[in-house]
Amino acid sequence: MTTLDVPQSVLSQDFLERAAQRAPVYDRENRFFTEDFEELRQAGYLKMPIPPDLGGLGLSLTQVCREQRRLAYHAPATAVAINMHLYWMVAAASCRQMGDASVEWMLAEGARGEVFAAGHAEAGNDLPALYSSTRAERVEGGYRFFGHKHFGTLTPVWTRFGLHGMDSSDPAAPKIVHAFLPRDAEGYTIQETWDTLGMRATASQDTVLNGAFVPDRYIARVVPADFAGADVFVLSIFGAAEPTIASVYLGIAQRAFDLAVATTQSRTSVALGGQSLAHNPMLQYVIADMAVDLDAATAYLERIADDWSIGVDHGGLWPAKLVSCKYYVVEAAKRVVKGALDVCGGGAIFKGQELERLWRDVTLGGFHPANTALMHEIVGKTHLGLLGQPPRWG
Repeated sequence: MTTLDVPQSVLSQDFLERAAQRAPVYDRENRFFTEDFEELRQAGYLKMPIPPDLGGLGLSLTQVCREQRRLAYHAPATAVAINMHLYWMVAAASCRQMGDASVEWMLAEGARGEVFAAGHAEAGNDLPALYSSTRAERVEGGYRFFGHKHFGTLTPVWTRFGLHGMDSSDPAAPKIVHAFLPRDAEGYTIQETWDTLGMRATASQDTVLNGAFVPDRYIARVVPADFAGADVFVLSIFGAAEPTIASVYLGIAQRAFDLAVATTQSRTSVALGGQSLAHNPMLQYVIADMAVDLDAATAYLERIADDWSIGVDHGGLWPAKLVSCKYYVVEAAKRVVKGALDVCGGGAIFKGQELERLWRDVTLGGFHPANTALMHEIVGKTHLGLLGQPPRWG
């Protein structure tokens, strides 16, 4: 038993074992985690961050992160997909905690069973949520959106598609419009493109917006483009998404570490006189490096999640702290899984082996915003006093 197997308040160990058994099937068949999703919904997992007075479980960001680590340990793709709903709930709950009730309706809808998804990814846009290649056009009663969104995780089940577009009707002052597209809206199509290296069960299909109409009641924000538009809602998106996404990849790393330890203890070596590979000093070295990475990444993630949960005022440092935390944890997770492959040897690379799947899944961690380039830009410019100052480069 590992520390992540200790019973928690939301998911039973029986469910986690079923999810672990289904994970390789979803991956092999490249199909959505339908059975996992229904069990998670029934367990109240989708309502974890929603305050109790609105019908949720009232878990803090830190608690949600721990639950996500535990789920990811058993079923990574299930965890990363459900995260795209959870981070919207965390973001809305964070706004409410900070005295902004403007998106409390999201929490109420989540409590009623609506499923939120994220539609931020666009080709050619390396500042997600702050710029957009999608066009937002103001019309009577709301906005129409024209564009092409990638990585639409939870495509089979979402009922509210969180997206953003740019209103350039005033070229001197472009605005970013943050909206939630109802499932029954007209003007969009879904293209089934998801056949990928890892996280295959997420069904993150493309969504093409052909004048999709979003009524005013589902417009969360209209803010300036670039970092000038990072108000409490936009900051809360990153405050929720970065730690929870990082938690998924930390859960993968913990699982890979445990597999590596078990393999090293059980396999024997002729060169060691029949003793287990645990007596090989080089493997001890690799295991030690993996353990250090896990401890450091866990401490980093818990500190940032705790600070956000209790409202520590980091001021203008918050964006840098959030993106650097996700980057560090994901990179550490990649090192840990790579170490596990080194320790377990060639047998781990065959299809059907869990480590082979974990290696493919952990590889996708760097593609979640902020990617490596954007993280370094945000952190470097923050500490040099240049973040948000034009021109972006030069």
